[in-house]
Amino acid sequence: MDSTWFPSLLVVVVTALTVAVVVLAHYEGLVWLSGSLARRATTGRRKVLYGVYMVLCLHVVEIWIFGFAIWLLLAVPGTGHIFGLEQAGFLDAVYLSAATFTTVGFGDISPGGSIRFLSGTEALTGFGLITWSASFTYIEMEQYWRRR
Repeated sequence: MDSTWFPSLLVVVVTALTVAVVVLAHYEGLVWLSGSLARRATTGRRKVLYGVYMVLCLHVVEIWIFGFAIWLLLAVPGTGHIFGLEQAGFLDAVYLSAATFTTVGFGDISPGGSIRFLSGTEALTGFGLITWSASFTYIEMEQYWRRR
């Protein structure tokens, strides 16, 4: 195998592992949150508010996981770069991750090179997880909202 394939293969492997970790974290986070909401002794409306805050926190953690993966890959020569930055720091990678995960899109910075595969996959994953969270929140609201 030609050595020029290594950076691209590394991006694909890191992307697959990152997606697996983030989806598992999301699943386990929602399972924990559902149980936590059921055990809370507060009113239904407060449970819904607590649930929304926790889902948002879960998404922030997922964005940081993707940001960490981007940051690690940027340290490997040939995996890519971020247009709009001379030197990308960790928080720059997290910022790029947030713009990608939320499907806001690229503005002041954008990925270049093989890490575009990670960014594209993150956008698809983020869209799926956000809609999953919306469904979860709707179900929890149906269960607790009317019980005041």
